[in-house]
Amino acid sequence: MEPSTDRLKTPRAAGTAGIAFALLLAAAIVLMRIAIPSGDAADAPVDPDRRWAIQVALEIVPFAGIFFLWFMGALRAHTGEAEDRFVATVFLGSGFVFVATLFVAAAAAGTVLAEGTPSGFGRHYAYTLLSTYAMRMAAVFVLATSTIGRMLGVFPRSLALLGTLVGLVLIVVGSGLPWSELLFPAWALVLSIHILRARRGPSAGTGPNRPDLM
Repeated sequence: MEPSTDRLKTPRAAGTAGIAFALLLAAAIVLMRIAIPSGDAADAPVDPDRRWAIQVALEIVPFAGIFFLWFMGALRAHTGEAEDRFVATVFLGSGFVFVATLFVAAAAAGTVLAEGTPSGFGRHYAYTLLSTYAMRMAAVFVLATSTIGRMLGVFPRSLALLGTLVGLVLIVVGSGLPWSELLFPAWALVLSIHILRARRGPSAGTGPNRPDLM
């Protein structure tokens, strides 16, 4: 397959994977909030009639992580030749750590749920991984992606500013404020839709040194 054909397909892969990731992660977060609607999720009681919501959310998380890796890989494959190594390292590192902590938090929560433990070390461990580490790594990923997009000139100013604001809010708040964790999948959805919409636009004027993602 010709390299130019690969480049034409990369934006579609990034956009599609990003939308799938955003919808799956948002669904998992909403289901968790249905089961634990308010208060400190590490200590709040779980309604036995809503345990199904947590179980479904934990089943969704692995697929969300897989689509996130695809989304991250497709973005990097497109901008690989023009990327700044420092920012790219932060981009990759934060993305991998986010997925790792997301998976470990889900596994810990699943173990607690299976054992029927209402609280304790396992539950605090899972919640801390998600709120303190996963969400803040997500924030770093958003900031790094927005920086790359701004440096390469492939993100409009409004989208780069949105990413910066989302990243800063997630770093400061984490998921300490109920529903704030939905900012990450919402940002990924906006970015992915922008990629897919821009791909349908005219690209004949794209220069050889300018990425044609947008």
